[in-house]
Amino acid sequence: MSESFDLKGHEITVSNVGRNLPPARLYEEAIRFDKEASIADSGALVAYSGAKTGRSPKDKHIVRAAASEKDIWWGAVNIPIEARSFEINRRRAKDFLNTRERLYCLDGFAGWDPEHRAKIRVICARPYHALFMANMLIRPTREELAHFGEPDYVIYNAGQFPANPHTVGMTSRTSIDLCFEAREMVILGTEYAGEMKKGVFTIMNYVMPKQGILSMHCSATADRNSGRSSLLFGLSGTGKTTLSADPHRLLIGDDEHCWSDRGVFNIEGGCYAKTIDLTPASEPDIFQALHFGAVLENVVLEEDREVNFHDCSITENTRGAYPIDYIRNAKIPCVAGHPTDVIFLTCDAFGVLPPVSRLDPSQAMYHFISGYTAKVAGTEVGVTEPSATFSPCFGGPFLVWHPTRYAELLAQKIKQHGANVWLVNTGWSGGSFGSGKRMKLAFTRAIIDAIHNGALLGAPSQRDPIFGLDVITEVPGVPKDILLPRSTWTDAWAYDNTAKRLASLFRENFKKFEAGASAEIKAAGPMG
Repeated sequence: MSESFDLKGHEITVSNVGRNLPPARLYEEAIRFDKEASIADSGALVAYSGAKTGRSPKDKHIVRAAASEKDIWWGAVNIPIEARSFEINRRRAKDFLNTRERLYCLDGFAGWDPEHRAKIRVICARPYHALFMANMLIRPTREELAHFGEPDYVIYNAGQFPANPHTVGMTSRTSIDLCFEAREMVILGTEYAGEMKKGVFTIMNYVMPKQGILSMHCSATADRNSGRSSLLFGLSGTGKTTLSADPHRLLIGDDEHCWSDRGVFNIEGGCYAKTIDLTPASEPDIFQALHFGAVLENVVLEEDREVNFHDCSITENTRGAYPIDYIRNAKIPCVAGHPTDVIFLTCDAFGVLPPVSRLDPSQAMYHFISGYTAKVAGTEVGVTEPSATFSPCFGGPFLVWHPTRYAELLAQKIKQHGANVWLVNTGWSGGSFGSGKRMKLAFTRAIIDAIHNGALLGAPSQRDPIFGLDVITEVPGVPKDILLPRSTWTDAWAYDNTAKRLASLFRENFKKFEAGASAEIKAAGPMG
């Protein structure tokens, strides 16, 4: 922790730089220099990200360069940008940062396994961004910080300053640019803190598979006795954070992990939880974690400084970022043994997938590559209601390699370590979005508990005639009538048509992956 840290090696000449400042100092400076920052009655720092309250995936670019060009899955996820445009944006970011009287530098680690962690440096102008990344990265000890040396990757966050729309490759005044050759990331035109977090994840999604390590968009918990883990895959809003806050198990992490030959380790040092409609009754662990040192982003404060978690007038994507050790059952360090169970969480907006199914190896690969879910309102700019989507590997927006690279690694590790694979629907039941109802959290928790305690390994099942899934028909604590989705609809004909429609969407989506898939995997999809 130091003042006046020298950033001249990054062409930053500002002399007043606070490096790895403690939370109390960042609070003071946020209140002093950030006109909108305030403190909630819980002690959390409240900050606002301005016009952008979610990620801007259409403005994310990767530099097309000879060294990495053949590795990258180019397209709508990884939009190419020329090196010259990256250099212009980097120069623009540095020039802006050099106009600030005060800057913040945060050095931290991505990855709890010391053998595979990356050294990340964040340079920013807002105290809230520094505190956010202090929570999301793994904080070095004093000794580690003293010997931190040169970072592996640098993030220049100049989000208050726009990109020049006339720069080649720009689609707006927002640009998030990553160059693997320079090992740098530049942020312009957005102050949404989640861009930094997901930028680090994108980096790890590139470098880990190069080492034969599977990087995953999932939460992870560990059994208190055996130390073996369980993985929960899913996009934001499907329940990864909520279901990983399990008082019966140890929390490894809520969002980003790696699976190596040694087991599972968390990439992050903290959690970034959605807080819309948060209550101490529904999410006691997350609610109590939002105290001093945590960051609450884009929430509404009442006059008495109490947070109104039900007010979505700013955004439905209200968030809380806090160190993982704020969760009482967190396992520190955040590492665990190989998984016993791999759980795919899907938020089915059509309301036709069963609450829980067991997948055979081919089905596991099919559904992992497909990554069916729903985008949840507020997570991305422009998304105002849930809509069906397919996101490869349940993390399509953050993949760098082609999805089959991650699927092959997952298949190898599942086979090697004998993990069971499950598909769990946390979405709608009794009808599609608009007519049915969202699956009760208590029932989903009971399903996850039954998976973890082995109760479903010998449970009776029934083959779904359209999707070919082995649907579990008895789960302790869950009414039998909701386990078979067709029986929950008042109109069986409408269910059949909707299920066939979704099945056709699965098949159409999978066409883009058929060339790299085996006959067994292609045959594992919907049949009707």
